[in-house]
Amino acid sequence: MKHLIYVFFTIILLTACIYKPTELAVIRIKGSDTMLELTENLAEKYMRENPGTSIYVGGGGTAKGIRDLLNGETDICTASRNIEPNEAKLLAEYYGSLGMFFLIAKDALSIYLNPENPVKDITVRQLKDIFECKITNWKDFGGKNEPIIPVIRNTNSGTYLYFKEHILGGDEYCDDAVVKPTTRSIIEYVAANENAIGYGGMGYKGAVIDAKVNGIAPTAENARNDSYPITRYLHFFTTKTPKGAVKNFIDWVLSPEGQMVVKQSGFIPLWEIKF
Repeated sequence: MKHLIYVFFTIILLTACIYKPTELAVIRIKGSDTMLELTENLAEKYMRENPGTSIYVGGGGTAKGIRDLLNGETDICTASRNIEPNEAKLLAEYYGSLGMFFLIAKDALSIYLNPENPVKDITVRQLKDIFECKITNWKDFGGKNEPIIPVIRNTNSGTYLYFKEHILGGDEYCDDAVVKPTTRSIIEYVAANENAIGYGGMGYKGAVIDAKVNGIAPTAENARNDSYPITRYLHFFTTKTPKGAVKNFIDWVLSPEGQMVVKQSGFIPLWEIKF
């Protein structure tokens, strides 16, 4: 009996020495709030198919994501704009390279209006005048005699900077604009305020309408062929050539399966994907 007990415990000890717990690969992703829901959808799908990988997704804006990348606090920065020269300089100083960037999707920047607003079409020039508060009443566009309430993102947002550069021509937003931290909060504000106007990624839906810009609707087809005037690419940034779990995830995002998630999330895949 003692011999059997000895053998039993010996087997347990040997098994404990041989057994190695499965190592969990961890990927940290931070950055663009425009891409937050998209990235969460990609991560959720990938983790279901790759249970040995855990992906943590956060927002905070493109600028914050780049700062976290510089500080080694994230593996991938999601960005709704190109990297700025000062950010590229910091990357070069920290890591000896400009890092790597990957185009993962295309986006049309929607102009959100309240459904009760009779204005449904607006020009790029009118957008500039509205968000610089040079025109402040909807009657000037054939709407009601009501004050216009421009709603913008905060300065950490890549969408904030993209809109400033491409619509305002680098000029400043007016001081009277309402500032919201996320695309979702802009949609909620516009939905609750008939005279509000905001902007954000076309992948976000809510109780608002997406206005035509220069007579062109923000559809996937119009964005893909660049007829819609406010289109952009969405990016992943890394500090160096990705390896291991990070490379595997990015490769999957760029695969037909990952691009299908892009399409299902309301954004535009890099090539045509059939459901």
